[in-house]
Amino acid sequence: MSTADFPTMTTAEIRSTFLNFFEERGLKLYPSSSLVPDDPSLLLANAGMNQFKEFYQGKKTMKEIGACSCQKCVRTNDIDCIGEDGRHLSFFEMLGDFSFGGVSKQQACAWAFELITEKFKLPVDRLYFTVFTDDDETHDVWRSLGVAEDHISRLGEDDNFWAAGPTGPCGPCSEIYFDQGPEVGCGKPDCKPGCDCDRFLEFWNLVFTQYDRQEDGSMPELPHRNLDTGMGLERMAAILQHKSANYDGDLMQSLIALGEKISGKKYVADDYTGASRSLRIIADHARAVDFMISDGILPGNEGREYVLRRLLRRAVFHGRLLGIEDAFLTTFIDEVNRLMGEAYPELLKNVALVKGIVSAEEERFSQTLDNGRSYLDAAIAGLAEGAELPGEVAFKLHDTYGFPIDLTVEIAEACGHEVDMAAFDACMTEQKERARAAANRDAWGDFNNVWTALSDKLAATDFCGYDEESCEAKVLAIVSEGSEVASAAEGSEVEVVLDATPFYAEMGGQCGDTGAIRCDGATLRVTDTKGKGSLYAHACVVEQGTLEVGATVTATIDHGRRELIRRNHTATHLLDAALKQVLGEHVSQAGSLVEPGRLRFDFTHFEAMTADELDRVEGLVNAEIFAAEPIVTRVMSLEDARATGAVALFGEKYGDVVRVVSTGESDAPFSRELCGGTHARNTADLGFFKIVSESSVGSNARRIEAVTSAGAIEYVDERLAQMSEVAAQLKCRPADVTERVASLMRELRDTQKKLEAATTGAGSDKVAAAFKSAVDHDGYKLVIARLDGLAGKDMRSAWDGIRDAANGEPVACVIASATPDGKVALLAGATDAAVASGFAAGNVVKAIAGLVGGRGGGRPNMAQAGGSDISGIDAALEAAKKELGL
Repeated sequence: MSTADFPTMTTAEIRSTFLNFFEERGLKLYPSSSLVPDDPSLLLANAGMNQFKEFYQGKKTMKEIGACSCQKCVRTNDIDCIGEDGRHLSFFEMLGDFSFGGVSKQQACAWAFELITEKFKLPVDRLYFTVFTDDDETHDVWRSLGVAEDHISRLGEDDNFWAAGPTGPCGPCSEIYFDQGPEVGCGKPDCKPGCDCDRFLEFWNLVFTQYDRQEDGSMPELPHRNLDTGMGLERMAAILQHKSANYDGDLMQSLIALGEKISGKKYVADDYTGASRSLRIIADHARAVDFMISDGILPGNEGREYVLRRLLRRAVFHGRLLGIEDAFLTTFIDEVNRLMGEAYPELLKNVALVKGIVSAEEERFSQTLDNGRSYLDAAIAGLAEGAELPGEVAFKLHDTYGFPIDLTVEIAEACGHEVDMAAFDACMTEQKERARAAANRDAWGDFNNVWTALSDKLAATDFCGYDEESCEAKVLAIVSEGSEVASAAEGSEVEVVLDATPFYAEMGGQCGDTGAIRCDGATLRVTDTKGKGSLYAHACVVEQGTLEVGATVTATIDHGRRELIRRNHTATHLLDAALKQVLGEHVSQAGSLVEPGRLRFDFTHFEAMTADELDRVEGLVNAEIFAAEPIVTRVMSLEDARATGAVALFGEKYGDVVRVVSTGESDAPFSRELCGGTHARNTADLGFFKIVSESSVGSNARRIEAVTSAGAIEYVDERLAQMSEVAAQLKCRPADVTERVASLMRELRDTQKKLEAATTGAGSDKVAAAFKSAVDHDGYKLVIARLDGLAGKDMRSAWDGIRDAANGEPVACVIASATPDGKVALLAGATDAAVASGFAAGNVVKAIAGLVGGRGGGRPNMAQAGGSDISGIDAALEAAKKELGL
């Protein structure tokens, strides 16, 4: 079959031709949605219809007859298959046209036929169509468009019927196939679409959602018919470039060519093993990594973050298999941006950020590979041919070395061994059970014995603390030492449950309120408030009288403390918004602590913030404080809240009704978040904001600690007091402290240089004594001496002193020191003339270092080593004499 019976098109031309075609016919062009879907049921965007789900459900409508898009997608269920054939991809682009009652089945098929035959110019005799077994309507549409009967096949429900579930929207599908020719087929006379061979390549699926399946199996028509089509861009590119695999199109070939250049390995299109497999994997994973990070996903250990980490690390591992030892993935990021940045501008917005995250993760994993691979290689080497790798070994690699189990499996299988996954899973389960038992050993029993029982019989605590600081309430329960009691006498420490309370219970990072509970005959000091399921537990000390269940009390929070907490909580929202502006949208909250005197905010970021970045963040927060914006809180449905663009914490579970906290009345405020905490009434209440510290709290996670209002004033006062004290010690004005310290540092460096010259230079007693002990040896003076007290960094200065003392004559030395920190330092040095006479410093040090518990070596004229065994110094110097023939 001829490969020249239709023209060639680039990937970019196919993408634009498809989108322009449907836009010209009245469909609205939508940009690709983020890989992070709004739909909480999805891990990652995996189909073009994801962003149109609410249109299909009737929750949204559009004035246009339909939509079209090119959606970036990531699928994760077959990562292990990538590279082993020409079809599987983790990242791919899905072209599609969609309609929600505005486009008929006849029109949809006609447009599809027109696009592929007139725009893409695919020959009709190489096109094949499938329809659902009973779908005579679609069959007749294709026939009316000129498709021959023998080019239409009927397939069953597994292939050509789509359903959302056992009941609900469903409908027939029609797939379009391209005949790649008998040379890539199975050779069977009945080969046709649906065959497992590669001859017929499906490239477009048209789904006609038109029925509403009922529990009794009946399928009445939906109020309006929907259309959902998907054309894999990489697959279409392969077809229109006369190739048979997704990896052989222009875009993927550019990335594979880069891999060839870096590794020096050759790609073979029909080889799905070895170097060719690794080159495919790196090309595929590099695209996925770039797009995922650009959409705000960071490497982590759960969910989509783990998918990213797995793809990134798998690419690094296959780079190692290709012999690439240096960091290389950022080079692929640059190439992906060059190839796809025009179509996806988001790739070009945070290039430095993406490359920084990739570099940091690649460096970390390279160290993991080095540490874990040697252990794994040794374990595999000890196995009999075909034997299983013990699950305990795989678990130790995971637990001790941080070596991913999927890579352990991949390496073991490449060496002809399977991993005992049952034993590995058992080790993982045992570890989780140990951790769970340790965490819950004390608290779990109490919770089950008391608080579960109370939650079953008591109504949820009514929290009135958003608007009230004091309220009348009824005592529903008293808990003492894990047991429910009827009363609490003076001096008792108890937990009290009220039917209503103004006390905020610790949650969402905000600490619990303190205050007082009073009634006739009793006064209690509330020291903390915690949530116990739906109940609020007030930790109290009975300071006077006796409190009984059923009593009516007045609960009052500590007003001043709550005000400070309000301000610090609002500050965390401002800080979150400022960090996103300065560092990028990848920043997301990873934890927080809000107390009266300070706030702590953990967030996702891959490197330490610079001083300039911290200044900019601080400036943005203070600008919003000085703008005196009112804090606006609105209660609305979760769906409406998301529509406003309110920031929600990833993984947080929200109810159907939520509180949305914004700074100001603007449609696009500086900050807008879903939050159940208490907040300042106006940003001006915060006074000012000061960052105290920025630090690391784990891989790709940073922490900022800060203060506001009274805490900020206290912090500044303390620093000013410290400055004044330092100035007094330095006998200067506070404004001159920096200059005075710089002057003292210069004096200290000068003094250290003089001291070093006195102790290690040619004029020092130690060096002078050592040089006096020199012997003439093979035409040069040789010094072998012990110079205790010199640190490792001083040994070269001692050698310089010996060389200077020789006044230009040929000289060499072997010197050793018991250093001030209890270690051993060795050095061998020689002038060029001594080397020419046969002295080899590297050989000498290599020969004697083991005697002091160390290793070392170097060049013929200079070599050093460190060691841990001071008792071996004399033996090492004697060994040096023997090595040199003395």
